[in-house]
Amino acid sequence: MDPQHCTDPIAGLDSNDMACGRLPITVKLEHVANCSIGVDGEKSVAFTCPAPAGGKLTFEWRTWADAEQPGSIDISHKGPCAVYAKQVKDMNTDSAAGPGWIKLWEEGYDESSGKWCTEKLIDNNGLMSIDIPKSLPGGSWLFRPELLALHQADKGDPQFYTGCAQVFIKSEKTAPLNVPAEYSVSIPGYVEAGQPAVTFNIYQPKFPYPMPGPKVYKLAESKKTAAFTLASTSSKTQKQTEGEIPSDYLIKNANWVGVEVSSYSTEDGCWKASEECYSQANTCYESAPPTGSANCRTWESKCDGISAACSAGDFNGPPNKGQKLQNEDPAPPENIPAAIDVSSSRKMRARRARALISEFS
Repeated sequence: MDPQHCTDPIAGLDSNDMACGRLPITVKLEHVANCSIGVDGEKSVAFTCPAPAGGKLTFEWRTWADAEQPGSIDISHKGPCAVYAKQVKDMNTDSAAGPGWIKLWEEGYDESSGKWCTEKLIDNNGLMSIDIPKSLPGGSWLFRPELLALHQADKGDPQFYTGCAQVFIKSEKTAPLNVPAEYSVSIPGYVEAGQPAVTFNIYQPKFPYPMPGPKVYKLAESKKTAAFTLASTSSKTQKQTEGEIPSDYLIKNANWVGVEVSSYSTEDGCWKASEECYSQANTCYESAPPTGSANCRTWESKCDGISAACSAGDFNGPPNKGQKLQNEDPAPPENIPAAIDVSSSRKMRARRARALISEFS
């Protein structure tokens, strides 16, 4: 993917990129390593983030994918936000584009504050949080945050930004949702050129703003629904079998993980371990998305240490065997916004996009 264009708006409302786009997003779980999100639309990624029904999902939007410079979206890019979700049977084979999407949350223009959702996003340092509805069935889901910039909409150029997070929901609920037809949409296809939502003139506005897409689907929440943690051992809870992050990894860069090289006690074994280490480093760099390769460089430093030991005649290793390496990913902002209650609040709406899953209820 071209880093120079990875944060460009989606080209064409009828493009399959409207489903999961090209926007780099990162996902973080409390007590769990970062997971990454699909950034090439229909291509799944190696790891799927686990989260309990009722868990908090936070998206972080970045103007610069690797956080080289601050910012979430240009102040001129005013417009609405939304979050969609789609259940899939298989992350690797099921298509993101197509039917089955429901809208969980939206926010357009807040007349009480005089701000668009994107302006609130900037106020929150590019962060937006929602609670995953507790009544969503367990299994594999795509969560899709969306921004629509309207600064050129009156000239026929509405600019959508989106991406998808792969999430495995842990829940005792297994029955599929029975979603009425008016709430289930196909992406692309849920918005069309010429509609009021995508031609709205923000310079000569006539409020209220007509939101794009379907109405928000409000899931009925049972008071008896229990909140699960990642450590839940309930026999009724569906188990994740694919996309898990290996427990023995030493460092992670997006959807690559570095694992310890083979132990050695001879010169030949030392140099083979060095080659093994650098081979992993090459894979890391080759697979690094626009969000950066900082942890690839950290891994490469480990390889340099092994190589130096071999050159010095130290053939017992590897050094610091099994020791976790320092994560060099940009730290998430300190103040994570409170989650929006997507199951009951009809007035609240907002949006962002790097993706963190954290704070479980």
